Amino acid sequence: MPKAVVCRELGAPERLRLEERASQPLSEGEVRIAIRAAGINFPDILMAAGEYQLKPELPFTPGVEAAGDVVEVNGVASGIALGQKVIVRMRYGAYAEEAVVAPTQLTPLPGNFDYAEGATFLAAHGTAYHALVDRGQLQAGEVLLVHGAGGGVGLAAVEIGKLLGATVIAAASSEEKLGVAQARGADHLVLYCREPFRDAVKRITGGRGADVVFDPVGGEVFENSLRCIAWGARLLVIGFTGGIGLARTNLVLIKGASVLGVRAGEAARKNPALAEARMQALLQWAEQGRVRPNISHRLPLAQCAQAMRLLIERKAIGRVVLVM
Repeated sequence: MPKAVVCRELGAPERLRLEERASQPLSEGEVRIAIRAAGINFPDILMAAGEYQLKPELPFTPGVEAAGDVVEVNGVASGIALGQKVIVRMRYGAYAEEAVVAPTQLTPLPGNFDYAEGATFLAAHGTAYHALVDRGQLQAGEVLLVHGAGGGVGLAAVEIGKLLGATVIAAASSEEKLGVAQARGADHLVLYCREPFRDAVKRITGGRGADVVFDPVGGEVFENSLRCIAWGARLLVIGFTGGIGLARTNLVLIKGASVLGVRAGEAARKNPALAEARMQALLQWAEQGRVRPNISHRLPLAQCAQAMRLLIERKAIGRVVLVM
């Protein structure tokens, strides 16, 4: 029987268990996927702890993205063929050897990607695209400050920011992470422990500040970002791995700034046309070799807790993936 990671009690990743489970029968139009790789994302960690906005009923299997092969189709599934290599988008359920999904949850795997790259592509790069294009409306020639630039979504923002013609300032917690960000196109590098980043941004921009701030960290990072922005800046709230920051309204007013929340998945559900445009752009860039996930760790499914810990402890550079 196929194996799956199961959350039976909310809490730390170590409470998750690898269990066998019977294959789910297909309903009309559904597709069975043999999962070859599943990406690790912060929402998976929060969901397993009961701290995410989506709270599945127990027991459930974490994981929002995977890649694998189509092994069974029940009835007509337009554009889906047996043996096809696909990316799978899920609200949860990806940490498993097998998944039953609707055809609308599938995207062809780019021809130059392996399964692990496919399983770590759309969540991070989709978030970065939605943030920079749909929400931040980043323009060529503007200055983009990317926090957490050594993480998966941060590196995606560096790549896409450069593709859009911005000057990219990458901020991260280690020289190694900054080295990867530079290889992905960052123009300027800021090491958090070496210099206060708000001073670095002012120095780099000649006192003008950043036009767009991409912030998956939050906390003090968000609060200090308000002190190194240009007039009309857009601050993109991607997440709060470093805590929930407070927006000082006087600073927002003085700079004519906008603070914008970014929820790429929810935006796609509410506006499918927006999601389709995002998907087409990302797949085109992927096929052209212009964007690609950076995977620092590949672990077996049984080591899901260790894989999640790599994100929690900031040891990953880019993405962590479970391989089946």
